[in-house]
Amino acid sequence: MRNRWKDDEAAAIGSDDIAMRVYTSNLLGEEEDLVLHGGGNTSVKGSLTTVFGESEEVLFVKGSGWDLRTIKEAGFPPVRLNYLLKLGRLNSLSDSEMIRQLRLALLDPQAPTPSVEAILHALVPYKFVDHSHADAVVTISNTPNGAEHLKQIYGDEVLILPYIMPGFILAQQVAEATKSLDWSRLKGIVLLHHGLFTFSDDAKSSYDTMVELVTKAEEFIASNTDESSIVLSEYQWSPSDCLKLSKLRRAAGELVRGPVLLRLDNSREAVGFACRKNASNLATRGPLTPDHTIHAKAFAAIFQEDLTEDLKGFQARYIDYFNEYKIDEHQCLDTMPRYGVWQNKGLLYLAVNQKRLEIVRDITLHTIRAIQQGEALGGWQPLPKADLFEVEYWELEQAKLKSGSIRAEFEGKVAVVTGAASGIGKACVTALLAEGAVVIALDIDEQFAMDSLNSSLFAYRCDVTDTKAIQSALLQGVQRFGGIDILVSNAGNFPASQSIEKMEDENWNRSIELNMSSHMRVMRGCLPYLKEGFDPAVVIVASKNVPAPGPGAAAYSAAKAGLTQMARVAALELGADGVRINILHPNAVYDTAIWTEEVLAERAEHYGFSVEEYKTANILQSEVYSQDVAKAVVLFAGKSLAKTTGAQLPIDGGNERVI
Repeated sequence: MRNRWKDDEAAAIGSDDIAMRVYTSNLLGEEEDLVLHGGGNTSVKGSLTTVFGESEEVLFVKGSGWDLRTIKEAGFPPVRLNYLLKLGRLNSLSDSEMIRQLRLALLDPQAPTPSVEAILHALVPYKFVDHSHADAVVTISNTPNGAEHLKQIYGDEVLILPYIMPGFILAQQVAEATKSLDWSRLKGIVLLHHGLFTFSDDAKSSYDTMVELVTKAEEFIASNTDESSIVLSEYQWSPSDCLKLSKLRRAAGELVRGPVLLRLDNSREAVGFACRKNASNLATRGPLTPDHTIHAKAFAAIFQEDLTEDLKGFQARYIDYFNEYKIDEHQCLDTMPRYGVWQNKGLLYLAVNQKRLEIVRDITLHTIRAIQQGEALGGWQPLPKADLFEVEYWELEQAKLKSGSIRAEFEGKVAVVTGAASGIGKACVTALLAEGAVVIALDIDEQFAMDSLNSSLFAYRCDVTDTKAIQSALLQGVQRFGGIDILVSNAGNFPASQSIEKMEDENWNRSIELNMSSHMRVMRGCLPYLKEGFDPAVVIVASKNVPAPGPGAAAYSAAKAGLTQMARVAALELGADGVRINILHPNAVYDTAIWTEEVLAERAEHYGFSVEEYKTANILQSEVYSQDVAKAVVLFAGKSLAKTTGAQLPIDGGNERVI
């Protein structure tokens, strides 16, 4: 475990305890093997002066919704320390009542809700307390002789406690176990199947101890396993695999009553695990740590060839699991798996949005690594299903379920946008992402990024006049997101103005190829996935030149007219499959790559206008922007016009010839 402490960074912080707490919390959060997606928590004890001028002892503890990797000072709500200590002396306290009491103990009513471990942090008699869900420590505890191994590793320097639910009863357990204990001889506390606590009156010392203890666990694993413990293999997926994914995604969405995302992971580690003969048994025993059930459920789905039938098998097993452990007040969660093993092919991740998909992916990869290490240490033996159920159906999580949430209109949906690098295409990408969609963005621009820092955007360089290039792009996009629900067919160009008498074959053919034929190829490639999509919609970006062509624009106008006619036929053909096809006719959208300053000046001069007059030469006397077209795209792709297909809508500020 790398020690990330830097003396110069710490020196710049000085004696500010809260700033130091933020610093070392971020150091912990940067290590995925310590905490994942909000896991773990930290605190520091200090004091605040009240409005009455009185000094009060306070616990600054990680707040709900914050991640240690990015936490700031605002993420540590101040809680009355003495109030927490009194709560710790109660005989019993339900978790929902505990949360209410934690909020009552806040000195700032607008601060986030303190961690459920706040009482435990208060009980530890040191200024700084660090808690991680260290993979290595939890992996060892998930083996038949895990507790014995940990005692062998740490001796008497670490208190090792059996698993118990987080929250008030965990605080009680630690209080009882340390009642007559000399804290000064302890370096840490291991909670089996849960994680590790370290503490000190000095931030660096507590952090250093965390790194030291986790390193010892990692060294134990390394000395008792070898490279062959983690199986690696390869599988080359095919177009038929992607269509199966699309069908599975559709069936999975029915289990959550809405669109979902699905990813196929065919990395060497994912395929290697899927190739293990006992992979189906290992993946259904349980997760690395029980809090992962909240994100990834208590066990995986197992997929073979008929993925939709295998999904039904998971649903049946999950309902049996719920019925076995439920009590009267429990409300069954959705029955969609969050990850699955596709035997010999890789791992599948499922979630309602991209953020959760990334969480499931990260948790799953850490889990399969831990499973294989656990097997090498004597066998993977996570907590019994009853304990996993208790966390998955924790009353605090059930309360969140009952409160409900409103999804963004396109959350869980997958859109394809062509000509996405600039102008209308770029505006459409931005608008769709803002509404919750993930986007497969295609463009021929050489500077167009193969990947993006935004995980919801798959930016891929593609020549949409090339059928093979389109197929390759769509296969990779579907592997990444699971299907296609929306196609915004936008790629195009405005060829040089030429009269028919002087028309060059190359100019004509190039326009027909890009402005008409490429749209057919892209639509043809998307249709197998669109037919399996959620409320599938295609929006074709044509042109004002269709209803109102101009002289010198025969190549462009004919191509766009042909494109419009193709879209109308598609609307007739695909209605029975629920695929809507609608057409937009923009005009005079000047914030695009087509309209350079030189071209604008030339066209304005041709009509005897200034550039500004030329831009607003329409009925409404207003400039039309790319984002105006994008708004119309969102309207046609969404549910507001769910009963409309084959429509043509001008976006031109009003054009006399069109009207």
